[in-house]
Amino acid sequence: MVKCSNSLIGILNFVTLVLSIPIIVAGVWLSKQSNTECERWLEKPVIALGVFLLIISILGLVGACCRVTWLLWVYLLVMFVLIVILFGFTIFAFVVTNKGAGEAVSGKGYKEYRLGDYSNWLQNRVNGSTWERIKSCLQSGKLCSKFENQFINDNVDKFYTENLSSLQSGCCKPSNDCGFIYKSPTSWTKTGNVTHTNPDCDSWNNDPNILCYNCQSCKAGLLQNIKSDWKKVAVVNIIFLVFLIIVYSIGCCAFRNNRMDNYYKGY
Repeated sequence: MVKCSNSLIGILNFVTLVLSIPIIVAGVWLSKQSNTECERWLEKPVIALGVFLLIISILGLVGACCRVTWLLWVYLLVMFVLIVILFGFTIFAFVVTNKGAGEAVSGKGYKEYRLGDYSNWLQNRVNGSTWERIKSCLQSGKLCSKFENQFINDNVDKFYTENLSSLQSGCCKPSNDCGFIYKSPTSWTKTGNVTHTNPDCDSWNNDPNILCYNCQSCKAGLLQNIKSDWKKVAVVNIIFLVFLIIVYSIGCCAFRNNRMDNYYKGY
């Protein structure tokens, strides 16, 4: 008689198999809809995830329902490796995102961000040619154009009370340290011959294609976004890990059942 653990593994993997199909379709759809290189980065991971789930589901489904012991062994091996990788990534995500936070500015509704506040590993991710590609994506995504349109009717007092996102604060306006005079959300008048301790003040330009995209604060704003996203991913990973461990335990029972059946058949 088919053991309960085999049935459970079969049902779980059938559900995963069904879910993998729309994931693959979504990845293919993204590849067709993407118009720029910045929009295409997501399609390959999505397709790879869908194909991986499809393959591992077939292994588990056939191994459990058709009593193919060696397929179930491969399935458990892949599951074990996946659990180890996810566990390692979750710990890593918490470690590298432990440092860094926005600094509240007196009398302002928004925060400002400094690159040096974040972990060295994250800082190294936004250097050189990598930042040039990221900057190109931010520009093509019209980050600061949307920012200007959103707050174009603000006077200086109203603007200073706005709750800006980390990217808006870091990339679309100069640092509060600069003391520039507000004209519009993306247009500021530089003061006279003043030496600024913050290098971002010299990087600021009213040109819509430049603004503060070359500033350290823009990189810090992006890292703040990444930090927030990775924290959420780490929490989801923990939940997923618990689920995988449960499935892995059931799979071990199914594998044991298969070996026992094969033993008694041989006997």
